[in-house]
Amino acid sequence: MMETGSAWIQKGYGIIKYDVEPNWEHIATINDGNLQGVPVEVNYVDPRRARPRQRRLYYALLGDIINWSGEDKDYLDEYFHNLYWEKTCGQEISLSNNTTNTVSDAKKMIDYVIDFIFDNEVPVKQGYELLPRNEEHFQYQSVMHKSCLICGQHADVHHVDTVGMGRDRTKVDHTKHRVMALCRIHHTEYHKIGPSEFCKKYRLTAPGIKLSKEDLKKLGIKGKYNE
Repeated sequence: MMETGSAWIQKGYGIIKYDVEPNWEHIATINDGNLQGVPVEVNYVDPRRARPRQRRLYYALLGDIINWSGEDKDYLDEYFHNLYWEKTCGQEISLSNNTTNTVSDAKKMIDYVIDFIFDNEVPVKQGYELLPRNEEHFQYQSVMHKSCLICGQHADVHHVDTVGMGRDRTKVDHTKHRVMALCRIHHTEYHKIGPSEFCKKYRLTAPGIKLSKEDLKKLGIKGKYNE
């Protein structure tokens, strides 16, 4: 439902109020003369300012890349700032103490650094203790690169949600089950001390993620998927 006079839209689950009255004539022009069925992109405003911990993580990971590559710090810092600018269509970012950027902005920047580390197999030492193991993006990259979530060593894909003893896993829809990447040592530890103690020890409040059938097939995990 859309009303042009009262500056609000209601559809399904809530009400959206405009800060500025839209240019309805322009909207109709780009939508074949219609004011109904207009595609809308909604962005949620994050009121939280970027955290000092995020700044420490960014520069710790940058230090690991410097040690691995031998590149200059200012060059790499500029590289990731330029990458952020390109990926966000011209948005700037600062991780200084008086930054106006948000936690979400900083997370996005750190995700780009994490992608680089996984894609180039950069050994992480300085940033090891600060790694965002609890975040979905990091867990996704860990699984897709078969890198242990805890230590970074080569890993197997471990089902967090029990599939069931004796079941034919090629007939299971694995998109319904959470997975995470654990090396043999940490996989054994997981079963030895149990999920609760394991998560407490490694500060995991959200262990495991669900993957799409496309990602599962990339990992070679056969199952019964709806095509």
